[in-house]
Amino acid sequence: MAKVAFLGLGVMGGPMARHLAAKSHEVTVYNRTTAKAEAWVAAHGGAFAATPREAAKGQAIVFACVGNDEDLRSVTLGADGAFAGMDQGAIFVDHTTASAEVARELADAAQVAGLGFIDAPVSGGQAGAENAALTVMCGGEAETYAKVEPAILCFARASRLMGPAGSGQLTKMVNQIAIAGLVQGLSEAVHFAKRANLDVEAVLEVISKGAAGSWQMENRGKTMNAAKFDFGFAVDWMRKDLGILLAEARRNGAQLPVTALVDQFYADVQGMGGSRWDTSSLIARLEK
Repeated sequence: MAKVAFLGLGVMGGPMARHLAAKSHEVTVYNRTTAKAEAWVAAHGGAFAATPREAAKGQAIVFACVGNDEDLRSVTLGADGAFAGMDQGAIFVDHTTASAEVARELADAAQVAGLGFIDAPVSGGQAGAENAALTVMCGGEAETYAKVEPAILCFARASRLMGPAGSGQLTKMVNQIAIAGLVQGLSEAVHFAKRANLDVEAVLEVISKGAAGSWQMENRGKTMNAAKFDFGFAVDWMRKDLGILLAEARRNGAQLPVTALVDQFYADVQGMGGSRWDTSSLIARLEK
């Protein structure tokens, strides 16, 4: 079992770090709000540090799950960043959903410092983190990835190396493109069924067994129908992810008309006060 650090104890990072501790890893945590780090240690053991650099000292692997590109730079670079405290040969694993650009930037900085770097965004939301059922999409060197895969599988049910640095983030973008279209389609389907005076739950039950079936239908169809939107991944977070991938599409020339439209629909949901509703709340703008 390795000595590891975990930077960022939000709704994803907190339970991910907990699973590492439960598998007998020696975990040191850092969080921008120190009280949250103290509470995590009180509940799960280990230690907490005042800075990312202090948390990273002597650790074989340093994990991070923070908010965005700038948050990621703040915990890795500079005098108090994790890279400054890590030993040569240690590996930084980033679970933030961020840009491929920052992943490549940090991979280059890590190489100069004699460190390994894996970009490793996750899919599965808060429930996946709580239940150690995340899917992890990784970018980096194969030899580096092989060293960290066993630790990643403490909180994931599937993990795969997708290619060089940045490939994990690009794969997560593909994931979010697919989800955006699925959720909008499901929203319209439920909305139509209601307007047609059908038994929505019966409709979902029968069509979920055919070609229309999906994870979103199985897990969010009934809650959409009930206008319950408190099941995890928030609209604000989805818009952040969509902004990242739409910027990448402008760079690589990909045409994403449906995704761009759904992003604007999520902006409408934010305007309705739904910033913290989960992503299935797209139906709310159809029924306002």
